[in-house]
Amino acid sequence: MAWCDNMASLTKLKGFIIFLLMAILLLHGISADNQCGIAPDDGIDAGLSELDENAWTMVERKGSQFIVNGKSFYFNGFNTYWLMVFASDQSTRGKVTEVFKQASSVGLSVCRTWAFNDGQYRALQKSPSVYDEEVFKGLDFVVSEAKKYNIRLILSLVNNWSDYGGKPQYVKWGKDAGLNLSSEDDFFSDATLKTYYKNHIKMVLSRVNTFTNVTYKDDPTIFAWELMNEPRCTSDPSGDKLQAWIQEMAAYVKSIDPKHLLEIGMEGFYGTSTPERAQFNPNTYATQVGTDFVRNHQVLGVDFASVHIYADSWISPTITDAHLQFYQSWLQAHIEDAEKSIGMPVVFAEFGVSVKDPGYNSSFRDTIYNTVYKTLVNSAKKGGSGAGSLLWQLFPEGTDYMDDGYAIVLTKSQSLADMIALNSARLELISSICSWNCRWGCKKRLLGLDPAVL
Repeated sequence: MAWCDNMASLTKLKGFIIFLLMAILLLHGISADNQCGIAPDDGIDAGLSELDENAWTMVERKGSQFIVNGKSFYFNGFNTYWLMVFASDQSTRGKVTEVFKQASSVGLSVCRTWAFNDGQYRALQKSPSVYDEEVFKGLDFVVSEAKKYNIRLILSLVNNWSDYGGKPQYVKWGKDAGLNLSSEDDFFSDATLKTYYKNHIKMVLSRVNTFTNVTYKDDPTIFAWELMNEPRCTSDPSGDKLQAWIQEMAAYVKSIDPKHLLEIGMEGFYGTSTPERAQFNPNTYATQVGTDFVRNHQVLGVDFASVHIYADSWISPTITDAHLQFYQSWLQAHIEDAEKSIGMPVVFAEFGVSVKDPGYNSSFRDTIYNTVYKTLVNSAKKGGSGAGSLLWQLFPEGTDYMDDGYAIVLTKSQSLADMIALNSARLELISSICSWNCRWGCKKRLLGLDPAVL
């Protein structure tokens, strides 16, 4: 009962915040008919008027904006990587519903999760192109259940790391098949391993959901596909090998599914194409992992940029003021580059603070979250490229045994739950008054609105 009461209060809080912000908006005289104060493109309004604002349609991209039903879409979101595995077992499936319900109560509208589990416990792909149908039905349930709570999914297709199999498992499969492989990075260049991965892409994208009877590639619940979680290719610091792989796989995904958005899954390190931006990297090693934020995101078929933020892993495990300073500069640098260099939205797809960090306290965690949220709200208010963020990671009660230190349990952290709800309401408000035909962003739309409100 206490859990229900907490969730109900969070839902009421979110609704009140939206009502209050809308009231202030109206008092400041911002017209819902022409928020921009500029003439819309010929024919645009007629097309938009025919759209059902509540229709569940594909997320699209127009320049540096995400668009849903002809309107800008800024979002507050979360990661919960284990949903498919939990959903594949009736005894744990309820936790999937629980996490979606809690997320929805504070306005979290996008979830990033794994659409892979290679050769391990409850494996989706038991061996190359051999799948466990019950686990696939678990993923079907995740997609179906997400829609019930108006949550869209970013589905990642493989891991760079050994968790859930990933790149190392593909290389193991290759060796078991007699391939002469010398490095895990052969995943990016060996023809057979690339075929294994392409077969997985095709299998997932072409899957017909057993709960909804909708093919994944046609389902608006899926926000985007992610090529890989945190790709790195340390054997080739030039980045050429990884760049070629991104080009090949982006083209392959789009050949099967041209409707959905696609992102790479990058951490955001600057590489050789922009040596002047290396100053923003967390350390010198970041330039040696074969990734290149600007160059990688200029690949045809990639629709938006992804960035992760882990000051405690990249700088030092002990919390200091340098962590906050890094967050601020890392956020601003990537928003700026998304706007000026690659011309697309940027999503901060993982961020958080671990309770295991020396010097951790909840106040510092809240400061970090507030920094991310305020930066993105300020970008959205200006029509900038900062499009959304995904906290790492949201857990319901009873799953603490899997906590890597970063888990957020809303019912155990009221201050953070309130902050998340407020940020969701702010972004929802901005989205509601920003339509993409006002191509120069939100500047003119928000004139007269007290910046402190948003």
